[in-house]
Amino acid sequence: MPRPSLLRTDPSAPPRAVLLLLHGGKASSTETVDARSASWRRLAAMQRALVPRAHEAGIATSLLRHRWRGWNGGVRPIEDARWALAEIRRELGELPVVLLGHSMGGRTAVHVADDPQVRGVVALAPWWPPDEPVRALTGRHLRAAHGHGDHITSYRQTATYVARAERIAESAELTDMGPVGHYMLRHVRAWNTFAVESALDVLGPRVE
Repeated sequence: MPRPSLLRTDPSAPPRAVLLLLHGGKASSTETVDARSASWRRLAAMQRALVPRAHEAGIATSLLRHRWRGWNGGVRPIEDARWALAEIRRELGELPVVLLGHSMGGRTAVHVADDPQVRGVVALAPWWPPDEPVRALTGRHLRAAHGHGDHITSYRQTATYVARAERIAESAELTDMGPVGHYMLRHVRAWNTFAVESALDVLGPRVE
């Protein structure tokens, strides 16, 4: 049985918050996620890019590696994300957490956003089918970014989901990334900037 794992980076001083990264996957697959997984590697590259700004702001980063690549009804990815939040709590205490998810990671994030430490979700090209529930975002912040050239997940469905979330979330916003595709391989700097600035916005100003 594979196990989930976390790849964590810490600032030089004790962190004030944690950015938990959730990678993408497939609708259905029991293939084990390993270091060769393209979805995990894409978020690992983003984690490395975000570390300087995150650490400067006193934020630790933690990248979850799921057990399996597939959503498969959602049970396993959600369990893995709950496990990651429990590990963060065990290792770092009751710090505020922002969930940063790409594709399936964005879907996973909105199911576990009801964890008491979660301040909000930053979703990149998320996979949100029409019936995806929004209730876990009650009182949370939501920042989503999607390219309207995405043929894997739907910009229109993301816009619809954000509009639904506005009714119960503390705030909900969608940013159009332009005519770009799903894998965030074009305008990489813009995706990275959106990710880190949205996380900082959700957390609010640092109190010295």
